[in-house]
Amino acid sequence: MQVIRRSILSGKENTLEINCTQEQLDEYAKGKGLVQNIFPNLSDDDREFIMTGITKEEWDIEIPDE
Repeated sequence: MQVIRRSILSGKENTLEINCTQEQLDEYAKGKGLVQNIFPNLSDDDREFIMTGITKEEWDIEIPDE
């Protein structure tokens, strides 16, 4: 499903296709559990996006590989 979040780094609204359900997103939004427990099948990057709106590309720009 397409998930839309505003990045806490850039303020930009980002959309990402994530393999999750609306029920999972609602559960997380209501504070019913930890992101890793509600979305165990997602990558760290996808969970980060759900929590903060930060995309992998934004992280790569903010904190480049050394």
